[in-house]
Amino acid sequence: MDTRTLKAFGTEFAFTVDRTNTHWILEWALNESENYDRFGEEDGRGWMGRLTPLRDELLRGDLRPLYLGWLAGVSAREVDEEAIEPPRPPGLSRLTAAQQSLAEFLEIGPDLLTAAGLLDQQAPDLDTEADVELDVWIAELPTAQKAATLKLLLTGHAQQAESRLKLRFLAWQRERQPIGTPEPQRRTVAELQKLAMSAAETRKQQEALQRKKAEGERQAKRKVYLCTLAADFDRCWQAADERAERGIASAYDEVQHALVDLADAYTLCASRADFDLKLAGFMARHGKRGALARRLSDAKLWKKS
Repeated sequence: MDTRTLKAFGTEFAFTVDRTNTHWILEWALNESENYDRFGEEDGRGWMGRLTPLRDELLRGDLRPLYLGWLAGVSAREVDEEAIEPPRPPGLSRLTAAQQSLAEFLEIGPDLLTAAGLLDQQAPDLDTEADVELDVWIAELPTAQKAATLKLLLTGHAQQAESRLKLRFLAWQRERQPIGTPEPQRRTVAELQKLAMSAAETRKQQEALQRKKAEGERQAKRKVYLCTLAADFDRCWQAADERAERGIASAYDEVQHALVDLADAYTLCASRADFDLKLAGFMARHGKRGALARRLSDAKLWKKS
């Protein structure tokens, strides 16, 4: 990695870059949070296990973790609204598990993540073109470089081999790029925030539809259940009598829930008047059980006289 590439993603606090004589030091930080309990409840090993793969991803040339650091700065309002996003790495709409954990760690909102990945989703499928480029480049590789790469692979240095090959391939691509080729579209922070607001509206609409669908399914299942009760009302009343006669609080709770269901089943499959008549007979037998009567009164099934 070079200084120019890394510095393009830096923010004041959320993502910073430093170096020693031999290493880059990349720091992602969450300085303000309304939910610090999620960190205080563990010793850190759980988070580190999820985030450690980021190092290998960076060594393989994946710059999405850097972009997420910059995006965290946007989320924390460290970046000016007129600032332009850094070079956008491919794949922002399909983050790895470690990158998703990093976004969660930095509390980057899902709508801002969606906005960041929109152009990635709209980009044409370039896999075929990329394969052709790779074939051309591999064919041009000197035999000595191919041999050196195979030696690295066979001696357990696969990551080093991959990194070297990617760097050479990217340099080759830059050399072939025609002068004056337009730079990929880059957005301002204000544009990203506007896209995030639109994504939030879409998400809320989808969630509302999902809730409506789930409620419809719940009601359909309940209707089927109530119809099974209606198939044998006498057995249901007998079961309620047996529970009431146990004379304990848990049994009274069961009676209350059972009679609520029975009332709905009568309303659906017979009439509420029929239920009230059967309930009157039930209370004639068990009305002296004060705790039970209170429960049925609270459920608005029985009115104390």
